[in-house]
Amino acid sequence: MASRKKPVAATVADSSTPSPAASTWGGLDAYLTDALQRSFLFLDTLLDRGNAYLSHLEQGTPPLLKFGHELIIDGHDLPQPCNYALVRLQPPAGLPADPAARPVLVVDPRAGHGPGIGGFKFDSEVGMAMKAGHTVYFATFRPEPEDGQTLVTVMDAEARFLEEIIARHPQCQAKPVVIGNCQAGWAMMTVDAVRPELFGPLMMVGAPASYWAGSSKLNPMRYSGASLGGTWLASLSADMGADRFDGATLVENFEKLNPANTWWNKYYNLWAGVDTEAERFLEFERWWGGFFRMTGAEIEAIVENLFVGNKLARGEVMAHGQAIDLRNIVAPIVVFASWGDNITPPPQALNWIVDAWGDERAIAAAGRTIIYVLHESVGHLGIFVGGAVAKKEHDQLVTSLDVIESLPPGLYEMKLQAKDGRQAQRWDTLEPGDYTVHYEHRTMQDIRDLNPEGREDESVFSTIAQWSEINASLYKTWLRPWVRMASTRAGADAMTRMNPLRMQRQMWSDSSPLAPFIRGQAAAARAARQPVDPQHPWKQFEQRMAQRITDELDAWRDRRDARSARLTTQLFGAQGLGAWLPPRQSDEVRAQQRAQHDLAALRAAALPAIAEGGFAAAVCRIVIAGMVSIGAFERRSLRLARLLSQLPNMHASVSPRTNWVSLLKEQARITAVAPVEALNALQQMLPERGTREKALALSAAVMMIEPTLANPRSEIIELLIGTLEVDPQRVMTLARKLTAAVGEGAEAEQIALPASAAEPARAVKPAPRKKTATTRGAAVKSKPVAKPVKRAGKVR
Repeated sequence: MASRKKPVAATVADSSTPSPAASTWGGLDAYLTDALQRSFLFLDTLLDRGNAYLSHLEQGTPPLLKFGHELIIDGHDLPQPCNYALVRLQPPAGLPADPAARPVLVVDPRAGHGPGIGGFKFDSEVGMAMKAGHTVYFATFRPEPEDGQTLVTVMDAEARFLEEIIARHPQCQAKPVVIGNCQAGWAMMTVDAVRPELFGPLMMVGAPASYWAGSSKLNPMRYSGASLGGTWLASLSADMGADRFDGATLVENFEKLNPANTWWNKYYNLWAGVDTEAERFLEFERWWGGFFRMTGAEIEAIVENLFVGNKLARGEVMAHGQAIDLRNIVAPIVVFASWGDNITPPPQALNWIVDAWGDERAIAAAGRTIIYVLHESVGHLGIFVGGAVAKKEHDQLVTSLDVIESLPPGLYEMKLQAKDGRQAQRWDTLEPGDYTVHYEHRTMQDIRDLNPEGREDESVFSTIAQWSEINASLYKTWLRPWVRMASTRAGADAMTRMNPLRMQRQMWSDSSPLAPFIRGQAAAARAARQPVDPQHPWKQFEQRMAQRITDELDAWRDRRDARSARLTTQLFGAQGLGAWLPPRQSDEVRAQQRAQHDLAALRAAALPAIAEGGFAAAVCRIVIAGMVSIGAFERRSLRLARLLSQLPNMHASVSPRTNWVSLLKEQARITAVAPVEALNALQQMLPERGTREKALALSAAVMMIEPTLANPRSEIIELLIGTLEVDPQRVMTLARKLTAAVGEGAEAEQIALPASAAEPARAVKPAPRKKTATTRGAAVKSKPVAKPVKRAGKVR
């Protein structure tokens, strides 16, 4: 097999003194020479692609990871065999793993391609985790599944992987971080819901979990279920494959989403810039051309339960005889989506939150934390392998794990803001790097607003799902036995090899009879390369024509997608099959009804003990109310809180064993169901004026508003200064002393506070209620506390 040679440095032809012929024809001869050379180099690159494809097959299609790795567990050896395996990635020299840092597990999607996209290069999820000192594990898989393998088999294997990872890091008390890319996102959600004790934060990157969501422009792929008649064709394909479903079929569906790129741009960009683009093209195509297969049971479970059935958020997906309830996930969930992703647009990545929880207060009241991050433009694959995304979003996510787990329960959007570099911000040392991060409170309405077309058309997909169930039942009853009887594994393997995506790579390689001629011409072109200047008139004409072809293909795609959406609505809407198969009650309505019931029960349980707690609980309650009023939690604030919590002599009820994070989460659950009553109870929780002043001062210091209590950001502090009847000057002075004691300011002062008690913080019975404006509710009742700040402007 020929190997790719590095292109020699190309010299742009000098057009400063054109010949008469060149002047007459605009340099056409120079352009044609350049175009002919590029054509042979282009064909030579396609031969290299075919050779790489065949070589990868001969090697057994190993994962395309940039990092060395060692096998830890082979799923083939498990009691219930599967084609998954756990490997430990070896960091590059100079990046040793920190034994105290929690391990990270990266799981790549099995959506037709092979594994490796998450660790394709150093500037990736894997590289950023290694840079932060984490030991990184990778869940890989072989091209062929084991006989009898199901999604539940894979779930059990992935749970076993996590058990092994935890056992290998006994010195680390924190559970592993799990990163699920694309289809692996929902897969790891199901494992997390069944085995939450194995998980630290779960990061879902470009992962669809709400399959009916989207709009006619955001996600046209969702209409394919209607045009294909539901799930029965996937079952037929797997049966014809002798219980094997070819992943190349899924890849073809992805390519149909963007025909301009599939049929034109990908190859034109290679031809136009072949001197520099060849290596990048070959690197990506090596992964894109690795096609893997599933069992019939796996693809049926995916399309029936998820893509068409949309049962995940509803809690109707089953494992070991039990329903998978996403509300059972205890550790924080981070969802990373992008507006440039036409495979998993933000509504498909986020609407499961609305459908599973119904109300953002229910998330907080249950003690759960959900964070989402939205990118403005990166495409689906760029979320995993984009260098700029890795250095920004992935880097900040990995380096913010301490904050993510310390956040009070609730729904947040993580916002990244570049530091301007001209003005130093307070406590900048607590947030090293180029970005400052804050977590803005969000509501269910914020998620609904992400879809400009709303959710009304999702009722159509309820009818489609019912129609699909009818078709699938008819197929499985009447046709499946005959198809299976006629199918053989040998015949299925032959059909797999003849797939067009495979054939174009197999046939255009060094086995082609044209290969020697092309190799010779390409070598001659490299030796005498004569590229024209990018501003050459014929080069400019070429680029205009290429763009026109792209525009025409995009217009054809848009017409196709609009026609598909229109026909789907007509056929399955209220005037079509929807009249015979009416939509079922929406998941969102059911979730809202359940949330209202749960919130009422939790409120009733919280009110009798609303004034119980001590100094630390009261501080947490004030901080939560303040941050909710502001509308966001800053990363610096939470790290500053950790420093302040270590100060000695804070209060008699506070000791080094006080678990401030646990108290913060507990108080967030209380304020979620009884926000007004929680603030009204502070007088009883803090019966002495001196204690109230210390609590307010500590809260103001955490929120970084203590330099001036007239700051509009300190609205809650100002309100409580009045209702708790304390001296604002004393509160401000004490707050400044607290921040000075942990390092801010030139002169750090020691604070004279009462000696701390030896025992840890404990609940304190409420003091007798005083008849003040606060206790009558006049000061707080008329003003809701838990009102998040609204975003300005449009989402996109």
